[in-house]
Amino acid sequence: MTIARRSLLTLAGGALAAATLPGSAVALDYPTRPVRLVVGFPPGGSADIVARIVAQALTERMGQTFVVDNKPGAGSNLGTEQVARAEPDGYTLMADSVSNAINPTLYKKLNYDQLKDLIPVASIDVVPNVMDINLDVPAKTIPEFIAYAKANPGKISMGSGGIGSSPHVAGELFKMMTGVDMQHIPYRGVAPATADLLGGRIQVLFDTLPAAIGNIRAGKIRALAVTSKKRTATLPDIPAMSEFVPGYEADSFHGISAPKGTPREIVEKLNREINAALADPKLKARLADLGAEVFTGTPEDYGRYLAGEIARWGKVIEFSGAKAE
Repeated sequence: MTIARRSLLTLAGGALAAATLPGSAVALDYPTRPVRLVVGFPPGGSADIVARIVAQALTERMGQTFVVDNKPGAGSNLGTEQVARAEPDGYTLMADSVSNAINPTLYKKLNYDQLKDLIPVASIDVVPNVMDINLDVPAKTIPEFIAYAKANPGKISMGSGGIGSSPHVAGELFKMMTGVDMQHIPYRGVAPATADLLGGRIQVLFDTLPAAIGNIRAGKIRALAVTSKKRTATLPDIPAMSEFVPGYEADSFHGISAPKGTPREIVEKLNREINAALADPKLKARLADLGAEVFTGTPEDYGRYLAGEIARWGKVIEFSGAKAE
């Protein structure tokens, strides 16, 4: 064999090997073009805000633009379905929220399966709700409120941002675990519910902490407890609900998923970069300002957490009898 022919065969073999390399070669260069991060809600909400914070960090770290694409509708189902049906190449990702754990039970028929059609990439944070009451309610603690509610069954109105929203299911979990009877009043968003809480037209709202904190600090509403497992550094003087109702926990969360079939190497690369971004003290501080606590781990960790949340909220939805609007 001549040297020229040997060189030609060597080059051909190298080209064939490169063409058949596993996803590691793809992941080495990824991303080579902009990545779309789909948010299933309109701009301005907590899911959108957190997605934009993470997208900016990934843009800076990975050298390609991560674009937030708002696709609201059906409690984030429209956006989630789009991602589930997208090309599994790492260039379309889903910004998950607690709705991704609630919807599998709330909606009797979905065009996707959260645990089968998407794969977990990374968790981002957990965000507690806070149980707020109108100042005219004669209760300053959770035990006092429970006693008051049981003495006035069905007379207390509990607002929410809509059926299946985080404030709704957090309140239903409270009802399920304490045996109190409150009338649920769903609104089209948490802003009008907050307005009615301030005006005394409803008495209770399990609001998200970022949305409620201004009114709490201004003394316009009374915060009885945060819904996280422990107290939050954002409001350290407000007790955790679990201090009075053992086992109660109703955090919202944010994470990222990808279409099933996305190369493992790309998923792992995204996970590493997201975790590294969340380790930045400045980014942690930005999330802390929203009342969020950074929550990181492997894709498998996030997958187990998400499956657990789907099971937990499924029980609450079934207890409440809630049906999608």
